[in-house]
Amino acid sequence: MIATTAAVAAGSAAAAATATGTFTPPEVQWTALAPLLVVFGAGVVAVLVESFAPARLRRTIQVPLTLVALVAALAVVVWQGVSWLGPGSRGGVVVLGGSLVIEGISLLFQGIILVVAVLAVLVVVDRSPGGQDAFAPSAAAIPGSDYEELARRRGLQQTEVFPLLLFAIGGMLIFPAAADLLTMFIALEVLSLPLYVMCGMARRRRLLSQEASFKYFVLGAFASAVFLFGSALLYGYAGSVRFSDIFTASSTVAQGGSPEGWELLWLVGFLMVVCGLLFKVGAVPFQAWVPDVYQGAPTAITGFMAACTKIAAFGALVRILWFGGFGGTLDMLVSVKTALWVVAIATMAVGVVVGATQTDMKRMLGYSSIAHAGFVLVAVLGFNTDGIVAVLFYLAAYGLATVGAFGVVTLVRETGSGGEVLGEATHLGQWAGLGKRSPWLAACFSVFLLSFAGIPLTAGFIAKFGAFSAAVQGSEQLGTGEVLAVVGVLASAVAVFFYIRIIVIMFFMDPAGSDAASPVVDADSGIEGATEGSADLAPDGTSTSPATTSVLLADGAPRVTVVGGFGPTAVAVAVTAVAVVVLGVYPTPLLELIGWATGLG
Repeated sequence: MIATTAAVAAGSAAAAATATGTFTPPEVQWTALAPLLVVFGAGVVAVLVESFAPARLRRTIQVPLTLVALVAALAVVVWQGVSWLGPGSRGGVVVLGGSLVIEGISLLFQGIILVVAVLAVLVVVDRSPGGQDAFAPSAAAIPGSDYEELARRRGLQQTEVFPLLLFAIGGMLIFPAAADLLTMFIALEVLSLPLYVMCGMARRRRLLSQEASFKYFVLGAFASAVFLFGSALLYGYAGSVRFSDIFTASSTVAQGGSPEGWELLWLVGFLMVVCGLLFKVGAVPFQAWVPDVYQGAPTAITGFMAACTKIAAFGALVRILWFGGFGGTLDMLVSVKTALWVVAIATMAVGVVVGATQTDMKRMLGYSSIAHAGFVLVAVLGFNTDGIVAVLFYLAAYGLATVGAFGVVTLVRETGSGGEVLGEATHLGQWAGLGKRSPWLAACFSVFLLSFAGIPLTAGFIAKFGAFSAAVQGSEQLGTGEVLAVVGVLASAVAVFFYIRIIVIMFFMDPAGSDAASPVVDADSGIEGATEGSADLAPDGTSTSPATTSVLLADGAPRVTVVGGFGPTAVAVAVTAVAVVVLGVYPTPLLELIGWATGLG
C-alpha cells in the first residue's frame, strides 16, 4: 500500500506539471529496473549471437548466457528485497512515473518466476543421447517437406528458442509489477508472442505442434483484444489507465459524485480486463486452448508455459484486483465477486471431471492445470491478507511440481524399430511398469502427482489448505467462502482419482504386450528399456496385459524407454522433487518470507 500511495502522489505531480504547461521527465530508477535490464539485455545479446556467431558455436554461447542472465536477475531481485523491504526500509519504488511499482508482492512474484524459469530452462536445454533437442531444425519449414528433411539430415539446431525464452520471461517479470493498464498490456504481448512461436517448434508431431501454435495465437489475440477493449472502457470511465486513478474514480462513484449509470461502464470494462487475464491462467470459460496447446507444444516449453505463465498471470490478476479499482459501491464489488465466484467453481469442476477421462499424459496435466487455476482463484476470492499469502505459496508449490512433472515426461520416450529415440511416450498405458524400469523417476513423478492431489507431507497440501482457509475467512459480503472451500475440497477428492491411477499404472502394472518388465540398459545409448515378451491378444487384436485394465493400448505400439544419465532434466526433476517435499514438511520459512516481504505477516 505504501507503493500505491507513492504512485498516487507521482500521478498527482505529473498532472500538476501538465496543468502549468511544463513537462517534467520522470526520474528513472535504474536499480529498480535492473532485473528487467538483465533479462532483456541478455535477450538482445542472444539475438546478436544468432545473427553473427557461427552456427556451431551458437548453442555453446546461448545456454550459459540464458542461465547466467536468469540467475543474475534472481540475485538482483533478492538484493532489492533485502534492501527495500522490512522494518525501517522505504517499502518499494515507483518507476517511470508510476508505470511500474516494485514492492514486496511484485518482488515475490518476480522471484518465484525466476526460480521456476531457471529450472524450466534446464529441461529446455537437455538433449537426447543422440544429441537431438526437442525443437525442429527449421521451425518455418513445411512439415514433411524436402527442406525439412534436408535440415534434419544436416543436423541443424534451433537455438532461436533461447532469446525467445528470455523475452518471454522479461514480459512475465513486468506483468505483476505493472501499475497501469497500458504497461500491463505491453507485458501481456511481450510474454505471449514468443510463446506462440515456441509452441510450434516441436521436432516431432510437427502438424500437431503447428496446430497448437495457431490455436494459441488466435485465441490469445482474441483475449488481448478483450483486454484492450476493457482498458479503453476503463479509460473512458476514469480518464486514466493508471490503477490509482481508476481506484479514485470508482471511489467518487461510491460517494455519488459521478453521473448515474457509470457503474455499468466500470463493471463491463473491469470484467473485460479480468477476462483477458483469466485466459492466460486457463480459467473456464477461457480454457479451450490449454489441453490442445499443452499436448502439441514441445514438452519442455509446455512445462515452462504451464508454470511461469500461470504465476505471472496470477500476479497481474492480484495486482489489478487489489489495486485496480475496488473502491466503488457495494453493488459493484458484489458483481465482480459473483462473476469470479462462478468462474472459480466452473474451473475446478471442468478441470477435474474432464481430466479424469484423459488417456494422454500431457492433456491430463493440461486439465490438471485448469483445476489448479480454480484452486488459486479460491484463494484470490478471499480478498484478505491470508489470501495473498496463500496465492504466492500455492504458485510456488505448483510451479515447482509442474516443471518437474513435465521434465519427467520428456525422459519417457518411444523408440523405433532400429532403436532410435523418438518422441515422448504420452499415452498412459505406455507408462505401465515405469516403477520397475526407473524407480527413482517414477518416485519423483509420484511426488509431483501427490502434491497436485494435495496429499499431506507435500507442498500441495499446504497450498490447498491455505487457499481454502483464506476463502472461508473472506468473501463476507456474499457469504460464499464456505461454499468455495467445500467445492474445492470435493474437486480435490475427484482429482485424487486420476493422480493415483497413474501411480498405480507405474508401480503395479506390467507394460502392455509384455509379460516381463526387467530393464535392459544399452550402454552405448544410455537408455533403459523393457525386454520384449510375449503379448496376450484379445480377439480384436488389442493387448490384454494388466496395463489395459486402466488404459487401453493397442498392440504393436512403440517400445518405451527411459533416458538415463544425469543430464540437466534429471537435475531439474531431482531439485523440484526435493523442494516439493521440503515445502510440504517444513513450509514455515517460505510462509514467513512471504509475510515479511508483503508486510502481511
